[in-house]
Amino acid sequence: MSIIEKAVGKLGQNEKDVKAPVLHNVIEMAAGRNESEVAVNVTGRALHGTGSQSNPIMLDLTRLRQLGGVTPNENKTQIAEEFRTIKRPLIKNAFNQGAGKIHNGNLIMVTSALAGEGKSFCAINLAMSIAMEMDHTVLLVDADVARPSIPKYLGFKAEMGLLDILLDDKLEPSDVMIKTNVEKLSILTAGRKSRHATELLASQSMSNLLMSIGQRYHDRIVIFDSPPLLLTTEAHVLATKMGQIVLVVEAENTPQKAVMEALRQIESCDVINLIYNKARHFPGSGYYGNYYE
Repeated sequence: MSIIEKAVGKLGQNEKDVKAPVLHNVIEMAAGRNESEVAVNVTGRALHGTGSQSNPIMLDLTRLRQLGGVTPNENKTQIAEEFRTIKRPLIKNAFNQGAGKIHNGNLIMVTSALAGEGKSFCAINLAMSIAMEMDHTVLLVDADVARPSIPKYLGFKAEMGLLDILLDDKLEPSDVMIKTNVEKLSILTAGRKSRHATELLASQSMSNLLMSIGQRYHDRIVIFDSPPLLLTTEAHVLATKMGQIVLVVEAENTPQKAVMEALRQIESCDVINLIYNKARHFPGSGYYGNYYE
């Protein structure tokens, strides 16, 4: 039985016995490739803020917290602790603190097999959680170029972004990156739509861009909100350039066949993690509230 089949088998078992998301490390670093499990609990909700491309986006952190999002300088909450659990091995791999070196380990793609599984929610909260780190900054990239959602979730409008940089060699990433009132969080939107989006993402210009934004700052982690793997070709192209991939699976809804096919498309990546998302209950979840209250 392959490691992918074992991982999908675990998902099937969790659907029967567990009603909360589970983060599965499907493929560890190339040196080890060991399987591990971490319990998490993620609930997808829309996030809203205000801002513009010319000025820092002033996120309404109070409202983000009310909507279930991770925000800095808050008391410990269940959702914040869950994303702390998720981010820790990703950060460790990003800066090659494990048993083996991961190429482009600080480039992390968040995707799903199908639409509506909560990948954007997870990408936003993962980026926000990493921005709370003392030693790292994070760039959140809306790479879902066909259906960009981060500006909508965060409540701002931006016309220039990723595809604009790839189309105009005179345009620098710093020209279109958006700063936010979260000090260590910046955003790069998808930019203008193009019928050649797949070719642009597969181009040498994209490779150069990734090298620039991933290596210019030694402490930077780049989170890509990717299109669904089974619905577009852009996601598969983008996956070939990533050091780590997080695959979001909707609890009790995503067919195992779809999960297996998605995993096959990205199995060349050294590190793949699964987030079991939108589950209703996780045994022992009440301990969070009892402990922190």
